[in-house]
Amino acid sequence: MTRGLVNAIWFGRGPLAGAARTALWPAAAAYRAATALRNRRYDRGASAVERGPIPAVAVGNLTVGGTGKTPVAAWLAAELAARGARPAIVLRGYGADEPLVHERLNPGVPVVVSPDRVAGVLRAASLGATAAVLDDAFQHRRAARVADLVLISAERGLTGARLLPAGPYRELPAALRRATLVVVTRKTASAEHAEAVLRDAERYAGKPGAVMSLLPGALIPVAGGDPVPLGALAGRTVLLATGVGEPDLVASQLSAAGAEVRLRAFADHHAFTDAELAALAGEARGAEYAVCTLKDAVKIGARWPGPAPLWYVSQTVTVERGAALLEAVFASMLAAITENPSTAG
Repeated sequence: MTRGLVNAIWFGRGPLAGAARTALWPAAAAYRAATALRNRRYDRGASAVERGPIPAVAVGNLTVGGTGKTPVAAWLAAELAARGARPAIVLRGYGADEPLVHERLNPGVPVVVSPDRVAGVLRAASLGATAAVLDDAFQHRRAARVADLVLISAERGLTGARLLPAGPYRELPAALRRATLVVVTRKTASAEHAEAVLRDAERYAGKPGAVMSLLPGALIPVAGGDPVPLGALAGRTVLLATGVGEPDLVASQLSAAGAEVRLRAFADHHAFTDAELAALAGEARGAEYAVCTLKDAVKIGARWPGPAPLWYVSQTVTVERGAALLEAVFASMLAAITENPSTAG
């Protein structure tokens, strides 16, 4: 199914969307039963949690895509490094873009791709890391972790939670009880709306949470050169070509900066063909800026045919609420590093 059709089924309010969700209910019920059985096995100790040679912190969510796991995981790694740790990113590597994005955001931080997070942590330790940041690992319970950060999109909130395939949820909001810290991320939602979503999440989690903004920063030329302030887009025509989970949010952010946006959205982790890039480059001649995200730029930057230059929008991560709670997570990780015989000293 196309991204548009999936979104229409998951989030649509009309009778056709409702009928499609009803038809998918048996599959969602089977998914729920399988997930509940697996979680019960871990909760009761029937399935073992395996502790790696270095402490780990996990970043995850309840839904498929769109909450900002990659930028938050990269931010965590940078913050751990600033506090004296030697972090590594461990991720499944769904799509070639995610490892490349991490390498661009944190040069020098090892990036380990492994669907087996336990094996990934072992590999990270062998590369000299003293801590592992597990990107997209809330549901991967076999790998022990010091803390679980679970992200919730302020734009989607927790209303209408439906499990796959009838909706985007891997687990229902009740699973937030397992979270060490719930983090609401906002891209276009107001700070007030993010606070309201946080209150809902805190009720499920039974503990206070945090809010982070993931907002666009400067425009970076993919081929190299000086950045341009986002304000340069005001009153300009922008071709936005992107293969991310929530392309409409990126378009809304650029529109808020005053740009007239022409969105060309592809599926998340889309592998752009040469023909598609040529078509986009041709369309870019009619726009003043051709723009993508970093997630796209790491894949297509070297293949962009021009002649119009390609830019990507950088992203700034800002803690708006719950800074002390995040500091407690860092303190726990640093204490675990100190207490670990294999990383002490």
